[in-house]
Amino acid sequence: MQQRSSVAELAQILREELERYSPGGKLPSSRELVDRFRVSPVTVSRALARLAAEGLVVTRPGAGAFRAEAPGPAAPGDTSWQEVALSADATADPVPRSVDASAVFSTLDTPPDGVIEFNNGYLHTSLQPERAMAAALARAGRRPGAWSRPPVDGLPELRDWFARGIGGGITAAEVLITAGGQSALTTALRALAPPGAPVLVESPTYPGLLAIARAAGLRPVPVPVDPDGVRPELLAAAFRATGARLFVCQPLFQNPTGAVLATGRRGEVLRIAREAGAFVVEDDFVRRLAHADAGVLLPPLASDDPDGVVVHVCSLTKATSPSFRVSALAARGPVLERLRAIQVVDQFFVPRPLQEAAVELVGSPGWVRHLRFVAGELKARRQAMAAEVGLRLPGLALPYVPAGGYHLWLRLPDGTDELALAAGALRASVAVSPGRLYFGAEPPAPYLRLSYAGVAGVGEIAEGVRRLASAWEGLK
Repeated sequence: MQQRSSVAELAQILREELERYSPGGKLPSSRELVDRFRVSPVTVSRALARLAAEGLVVTRPGAGAFRAEAPGPAAPGDTSWQEVALSADATADPVPRSVDASAVFSTLDTPPDGVIEFNNGYLHTSLQPERAMAAALARAGRRPGAWSRPPVDGLPELRDWFARGIGGGITAAEVLITAGGQSALTTALRALAPPGAPVLVESPTYPGLLAIARAAGLRPVPVPVDPDGVRPELLAAAFRATGARLFVCQPLFQNPTGAVLATGRRGEVLRIAREAGAFVVEDDFVRRLAHADAGVLLPPLASDDPDGVVVHVCSLTKATSPSFRVSALAARGPVLERLRAIQVVDQFFVPRPLQEAAVELVGSPGWVRHLRFVAGELKARRQAMAAEVGLRLPGLALPYVPAGGYHLWLRLPDGTDELALAAGALRASVAVSPGRLYFGAEPPAPYLRLSYAGVAGVGEIAEGVRRLASAWEGLK
C-alpha cells in the first residue's frame, strides 16, 4: 500500500481481515500497521476510529485495538411513553413544535454514488479554497493565544472586517460573530419573536428558515415575491392583518427565485417595517457569490438604516466550505444586547481557531483571487445550465436568470406532480429540489430548483439535465 492510500481503503482492508481474529483478539499495533501498509500514524488512527465507530473494534489506550465481542440480542425498549410526553403541552402550545427538516436534510445528506447533485447548497470541492483555508488554519494555529478562549462577541479584527463589508457606519461594536448563517438566523428569530407569534417570510423562501421558525414555535406568514423582490403592498397588508413584529428577507439573489430587491422597493420595505414597529432580518447569504457579469451590487439594507430596523446576517460559509461556519449578526440599539445574550446562552462562543483562520483567510492575497475565480465559474455554470434547460426541457419555464447565487428556479406546467418528478429524477441518478418545500403555505404552482454549484463542472451539468429530461419524459 502506498502513502496515498486513504483512510477508507485502510479501514476496508482491516474490516476484511477481522475474521482472522477471535472476539477479543488483539489486532497488530499501530506501528506494525504503519510499517506494513506504508501509511502515516494519523491514517492508521483514523481507520481504527472508523472501525470503532462501527462497533467492530475496541481501542484501549496503552493496550491497542481488539476485535469487539459479538453483542448479544438487546431487549427492545418501550419508547411509546414519549408520544404522550412530546404532546402533553399541545393544548397550550398554539404552534406544533414538531419540525419537518426533510428539506434541510436533503441538502446535507450525501447522495448515493453516481447521483448528480442539483440539490446541493454549497460549492463543489473544486470551487472551494481548500489550499488557502488549510494555510490559513495552519497560520492561525501558530498565533499566540490561538487556542485560548476568545472574546464572547468574537475577535475584534474579524468583527471589524464584517462591519466594513456591511457599510453604512456599522461598527465592530455592533457585530457579533456566530457559527454559520443558520445559527445566526436561529438566534435572531428567538430574540425578536416570542413563541406563538407570527413572522412574515418571503414566498417562496429558504426551507431552512421555515424550519427555524417552526422549531421556535413561530407561525410563518408568506408574503409573495416577484423578480423585483418582496411586494411592498402585500408586505404592508400582512403586517396589518397579523400584527407581526418581524419580517425575514433575502434582498440579494433570493433563495430560491434569485430575485434582487429593486432600488425603489428598498426604502418602502424599511418604511413599512418601521411604521409597523417591526424588525427586518436581512439574510445577506450570497453577496460573495455574485457572478462575473453581475455589475455593481446594491449595498445591504442595513447600510441604509440608521434607526436599527434591520438585523443583518452574513456569512463566509457559502463562499468557502460547508465546514467553514463563520458568520456575523449586526444590529443597532438595545436589540443587540438581546441577540448577544441568546448567542452566549446557546453557544458560549465560536471556537477561536476557526475565527483566527477566518481572519487569516480574508486577509490573504488569495481571498480576492478566490472570489474572482468563483464569480467566473458560477457565471459559466449558470449559462450552461440555462442553455441545457432551454434545449432539453423546453416545456419548463425559466422566467428569471439571476447574475448571482447558485441555482435556477423553474416553473413547471400546471398540474405537474413535482414530487413524482423529483422521485423519477433520483431514479435517473440526479437529485433535484421540489418547489413546494420552499412555500410556507399551499404552493401557487409547481416549481423545481436546480443548483449548479455543487457539481464538478459544465459537463456534469449537461449530463444532469439530460437525466432530468429523461425523468420528465417518463412523467408525461
